Amino acid sequence: MNAAVLALCVFILFAVGYRYYAGFLARSLFALRDDEPVPSRQFADGVDYVPTRKDVLWGHHFTSIAGAAPIVGPAIAVIWGWLPALLWVALGTVMMGAVHDFSALVISLRNRGRSIGEIAGHVVTPRVRTLFLLIVTFLIWIVLAVFAFIIGTLFTQYPGAIFPINVQIVVAIGLGWLVYRRGVSILAPSLVAYALLLGSVFLGNDFAEAVPVVKQISVTGWVWILLIYSFVASVLPVWLLLQPRDYLNAHQLVTGLTLLTGGLLVLQPAIVAPAINPNPEGAPPMIPFLFITIACGAISGFHGLVSSGTTSKQVGCASDARAIGYGGMLGEGSLGMLAVLASTAGFVSFADWSEHYASWGAANGLGAKLSAFVDGGARFVASLGVPVETAATFIAVMVIAFAATSLDTGARIQRLVISELAEAYGWRPLTNRYAAGGVGIAAALLLAVTQAGGKGGLILWPLFGTTNQLVAGVTLLVVSVWLKRQGKPVVYTLVPMLLVGLATVVAMTGEVVSYYQAFSERWLLAISGSIILICDVWVLLEGLKVLLSAGPEDRAAAQPA
Repeated sequence: MNAAVLALCVFILFAVGYRYYAGFLARSLFALRDDEPVPSRQFADGVDYVPTRKDVLWGHHFTSIAGAAPIVGPAIAVIWGWLPALLWVALGTVMMGAVHDFSALVISLRNRGRSIGEIAGHVVTPRVRTLFLLIVTFLIWIVLAVFAFIIGTLFTQYPGAIFPINVQIVVAIGLGWLVYRRGVSILAPSLVAYALLLGSVFLGNDFAEAVPVVKQISVTGWVWILLIYSFVASVLPVWLLLQPRDYLNAHQLVTGLTLLTGGLLVLQPAIVAPAINPNPEGAPPMIPFLFITIACGAISGFHGLVSSGTTSKQVGCASDARAIGYGGMLGEGSLGMLAVLASTAGFVSFADWSEHYASWGAANGLGAKLSAFVDGGARFVASLGVPVETAATFIAVMVIAFAATSLDTGARIQRLVISELAEAYGWRPLTNRYAAGGVGIAAALLLAVTQAGGKGGLILWPLFGTTNQLVAGVTLLVVSVWLKRQGKPVVYTLVPMLLVGLATVVAMTGEVVSYYQAFSERWLLAISGSIILICDVWVLLEGLKVLLSAGPEDRAAAQPA
C-alpha cells in the first residue's frame, strides 16, 4: 500500500470535516457570534486572561494539546497493524476528538472561562465537580510524569536535541518581552527567533560532543530537571514563555508537517508493516486498547482541560473557537496520521519494522517506538535532500518541543485545578500559585521516579491513555447536559461519549486488575487507578441521571453566575 495515497485521503477527509461538519456545529449547534462577550475581555488580568489574536492562540492551543502524545500513541498502536490505527486516527478525529475540543472550548467561553470541572458542578451536581476535579488532578499528575519521561528518553537517545530545546526557551522569553512589553508585532521577530532555532539544530550534535556531561544524564535525571523547569514555567505570566514558545512551535509544526508530508509524497514509500496484527506478543488486547493507546491522536480529555483551562481565557472573538478548537484537533490528527505512516512506511523492510514491533517490549519498549517515528520520519525528510542525521535531530526536537509545551501547560492547569479545589474547601495555603504548583510537580515526580524509573514509559502509558479518555467521556457528558438544558440536540456529543466511555471503563478495569496482580511494584498505580475508576463511574452515573431528567426548562441552571 502506497503511504502517500493514504495521507492524501486523510487530508481530504479532514478538509471536508472542517468545511461542513465544523461549520454546522458552529452555526446550528453553538450559534457562535463575533459580537458576543468573551472572558478574555471581561476579566482581563494580564496573567491568565489575555485577549489574543486567532493565529497566535491557534499556535498556543495546538502545541499545548499536541505534545508528544499524537506521535507516541500511534507509534505504539501500529503494533496491532496500520489499518486499525489509521482508521481510528482519521474517523476519531473528525467525528469525536475535534467535536470534543470545540465543544469544551465553547462551553467554557459561555461560562466565564471556567474549567470544565468547575462547570460540571453547576451543570450536573456540586458533587460531580469535586469528583471530576479529582479525576483531572490524577490525569495531569500522570501527564506530567509521562511527558517528562518521554522527553528524558529522547534526550538520552538524541542528545543533539538538548541544545536546540534550550535555545528555544531563551528566544521564546526574549520574543515574549518584545511583543508584550515593547509592543513589537509578533510575526517578524518570531521568524527571526525561529531561524535561530533552526540554526541551533545544525549545532546540536556538536554541542553534545563539546559538553559530554549532557550525554551522561540518565532518564531519571532529566525527569528531575524537566519537572523543576515545569514548575517555574507554570507560575510565570502566560505571555512571557507559554504564548511565544507555542508560537515558535507553530512555525516548527508547519515546517515539520510540510517536510514530513513533502518527503512522503516524494518518496512514496510502501507500508512494510502488516495491515492487521491482532495478537502481538505481550501486548494487551487490541479492543479496547487501540483506542486507549492512540489517545490524543484521535480524542483526548487533556484537550478539554486546555480548551477550558487556558485557551478559553485567551480567545479574543467567540467565532475564533471553530478554527482553534475543531481546527486545532485536525492539526493533531494530521500529526497522528503521519506518526502512523512514519512508523510503518519509514522502514525499508518488514524485518526492520519487526525489530521495533516484534513484541510489546521489543528493543526497550517505549524507546523503540519513539525511535521508530523519529528514524522513519527522518527517512521521509531525507528524500528532500536533508542529511539523515540532521533530519533525525530536527524531528526529535519537534517531538520534545511539543512534549515540553504540554509539560508547561499541564503544570499550569494542575496549579489552577488544585487552587480551585483548595478555594472550595478552605485550604488557603494551596490557593497560592507557588504552593499549588509545587504540590502538583512533587506528586508527578513521585510517580515518575517510583513507578517508571528504569523500566520504561510503557508502564505509565496505558494508565495515561485510560484516564485521558475517561476525562474525555465525562467532558462530553457535561456538554451534553448543558446542550439539553439549552434546548439543543445532544446526539453530536452524546454518541461519542457513550463510545469512548464504554471502551475506557473496560480498559481501566483491566489495567487496575493487572496492577493489583503486581501490587508490590505497582502499588501507587493500583491505588490511583482504583480511585480514578471509582470517581469516573460515579460521575458517569450521576451525569446520565441528570441528562435523562434535564430539559429546556432548566436553562438557567446551565448558566453559572
